[in-house]
Amino acid sequence: ATGHDNQCDKFIPSEAAMKFRTLYASLILVAFVGAWFLLHEARVAAQSRGAAAQAPIFEVDPYWPKPLPNHWVLGSTIGLSVDAQDHVWIIHRPATVEDNFKAADFNPPIGVCCKVAPPVLEFDAAGNLVSSWGGPGTGYEWPESNHGITVDSKGNVWIGGNGNTDTQILKFDKKGKFIFQIGKQGTHNGSNDLLNFWRPAKIFEHPAANEVYIADGYGNRRVMVLDRDTGKYKRHWGAYGSKPDDTAVPAYTPAAPPSKHFNTVHCANVSKDGLVYVCDRVNDRVQVFRTDGTFVKEAFFDKNTLRSGSVWDMTFSRDPQQSYIYIANGVDEKISIVRRDTLEVLTSFGDGGRQPGQFFGVHNLDTDSRGNLYATETYTGARVQRFLYKGVGPVTKAVQGVPWPSK
Repeated sequence: ATGHDNQCDKFIPSEAAMKFRTLYASLILVAFVGAWFLLHEARVAAQSRGAAAQAPIFEVDPYWPKPLPNHWVLGSTIGLSVDAQDHVWIIHRPATVEDNFKAADFNPPIGVCCKVAPPVLEFDAAGNLVSSWGGPGTGYEWPESNHGITVDSKGNVWIGGNGNTDTQILKFDKKGKFIFQIGKQGTHNGSNDLLNFWRPAKIFEHPAANEVYIADGYGNRRVMVLDRDTGKYKRHWGAYGSKPDDTAVPAYTPAAPPSKHFNTVHCANVSKDGLVYVCDRVNDRVQVFRTDGTFVKEAFFDKNTLRSGSVWDMTFSRDPQQSYIYIANGVDEKISIVRRDTLEVLTSFGDGGRQPGQFFGVHNLDTDSRGNLYATETYTGARVQRFLYKGVGPVTKAVQGVPWPSK
């Protein structure tokens, strides 16, 4: 396969030999690169297996908030919002306080303890009660069953309700002065009614777009978006971004195909990068959308949870990337810490009970500027708790139990 150049007296390979040598060298190079790549991937995988996942760490603060004045007590504590000053706002249901716990409210009183607190309470970062107000008044229709409170970036307070006649949203200033009402109490025309709600669960502000998102919710099956300043309707959608309807659907069954409908839209939170995370509570899932209602993905959490479902509320971590989501499960009485990019559960904390760090109906979540996490409890849990943020560290337990202080 070689020739001899008589004129130059040099050995010159034939064209076929040169092609063979080039091919041979290429194969050696490919094999070397492939071996290096496989070795590199193996090392990365080994390092990944050896390194524990990272997640935020919390400890319950048993001294927050401070005791209420005036012998006041709370009913089902059904809403939570942290404002720009790190003041914590809650709303509860006065009518749920049992008779044995409100002796001073009888006429005439049958004792001195206790009295039911006003529906809306504001605490400062130290846990002091700084204001309280709420209830029926002139010019608006207070909800039959309070549900959800949101303080927007302008300091205004939004309130909804999930009673059978609650088809309205209310907006007040911080001192309780009425601003406007959207919807007429007791009037609704289903999940495509643009004027009224039906048992709306929660309001979330998206300040960058000057919008609020309504998780509408217990009666309807939709997310509804309004202008924050005027309350004017902008858009709405149902599960998977489709137009919602109110067709009767069977009860949630874990083994069944995913439902094409929402089943108790309990929150609709917008991340900084423009994704909308919807708590589809009784369907045990979170659905993710773009802000125009385009469906992105979904994930299930504690999929075998029945009755009230597993996804009651959520809030984002306070790092710039909002790397984590905290999800409340009021059936299993825990808070799960989830990677926002993958929707993978990293760990959870909490347990059922009455002690600090335990829950009875953990219902709402929010964070302050320092990353501390707050949780309210419905039913007779009837309280708000604070969990102190201790930074990010390795996950050592999938189920942490009660996050009791280390010292």
